[in-house]
Amino acid sequence: MQPQHRLRLNRQFSYVYRRGTRASCSDLSILYVKNAQKRVGFSIGKKVGTAVVRNRVKRRLRECFRHRVGMMNPGFYVVVVRPSAAQKSYAELCQRVDQLLGKMKLYGGGKPL
Repeated sequence: MQPQHRLRLNRQFSYVYRRGTRASCSDLSILYVKNAQKRVGFSIGKKVGTAVVRNRVKRRLRECFRHRVGMMNPGFYVVVVRPSAAQKSYAELCQRVDQLLGKMKLYGGGKPL
């Protein structure tokens, strides 16, 4: 995912947690706040696994979002990862992301990247 699409600052994460709307499944939760920019951040706690496991899950999710950023509505997104996501494959994580974005009706009319 491109650096301009990453959510990095603590105050931006806090803003999304405070004001965001949430959709959840057994492996992930997505919080969304409408904004002019498209930015995605990931929150992965130590319960998910060791650093190697957490980074693997984060890389898989980043790749899932890289292909979908062009189709998503503008706003700040925070993806909260649950421990069960560590056993999921890339395809299963992408399916969960599509399911949650569809549930929240956050796919706009843009072109995929």
